[in-house]
Amino acid sequence: MFGGISSDFGIDLGTCNTLIYIKGKGIVLNEPSVVAVERGTKRIVAVGADAKRMLWKTPENIIAIRPMRDGVIADIESTEKMIRCFIDRVFPRYRFIKPRMVIGVPSCITEVERRAVEESAYKSGAREVRVIEESLAAAIGADIPIREPAGHMILDIGGGTTEISVISLGGMVVTSAIRIGGDEFDDSIIKHIRSVHNLIIGEYMAERLKIEIGNASPERTIEKMEVKGNDAITGLPRRLEVDSVEVREALKDPITQIIDEIKTVLGKTPPELAADIVDRGIVMTGGGSLLKGLDKLIQKETGVPAIIAEQPEICVALGAGKYFDYIKGADLTRNIYDRLNG
Repeated sequence: MFGGISSDFGIDLGTCNTLIYIKGKGIVLNEPSVVAVERGTKRIVAVGADAKRMLWKTPENIIAIRPMRDGVIADIESTEKMIRCFIDRVFPRYRFIKPRMVIGVPSCITEVERRAVEESAYKSGAREVRVIEESLAAAIGADIPIREPAGHMILDIGGGTTEISVISLGGMVVTSAIRIGGDEFDDSIIKHIRSVHNLIIGEYMAERLKIEIGNASPERTIEKMEVKGNDAITGLPRRLEVDSVEVREALKDPITQIIDEIKTVLGKTPPELAADIVDRGIVMTGGGSLLKGLDKLIQKETGVPAIIAEQPEICVALGAGKYFDYIKGADLTRNIYDRLNG
């Protein structure tokens, strides 16, 4: 009854960032998935970008946390408060009709974790909640014609997880998700800098290194960047210059695990669909797909073209927001098919 007048929300509840898409308006929110609360009272002090600036810098009475870990809810109460604050920013409480929400989650989450996501959405003000796999949402958001009888491979590299799926006729034929993503890239850089240079750097500095000079395959020019941290031996502040070759070496292990998983999924793919993938390529989505040279390395290691989707960071939110239209189109196609076949 409310379908024509209610708002449809697509939410990418990511480990690093939360994105909200509203039908007819586009992406209306893109904020870090961070909450700052008062110790004891749990009163919200800041959410999103304001809270992220407080990470590791808060006084004793305030704690800044990331309630999402590895693509799932680690702190249900904080997640509910975060979603509620984000929705209040883009959707006024005085609206009579509550919105419908579609949330993209990794396929590797448990049923308990899936229910926790649904519960958080309902408590934040949703009228109807659908939870779908991130790779399906990403494929819809990337405008891949997944309803046709052909194989499409989607690689979604998020902050906490990487999901690889082969989709045909609107369904998942083969899918796999591993808890490796942008956070693991950052951790690898932190560990490498400490083990090689005895310098302790934080997550923010590691993320800057990854974004500014990080790479997965050799580049023509070697880039350099200065980092700051604490000496692991003396504890005193120290500066260090790091080049892109060293960052590539630091990222080698998590990238290798992702490529090995891609090969595993390709090995499980039926030959007919594998032939389609060789022609159409692997579509890359998620913020992690923007790592320089990663598409080239995947193509070299698998022999399959790798194509980065347009605006890969927002594909999951876009696809989640378009999901109700997608299933409406799927039902229409099915009805026509049934009539033609008696």
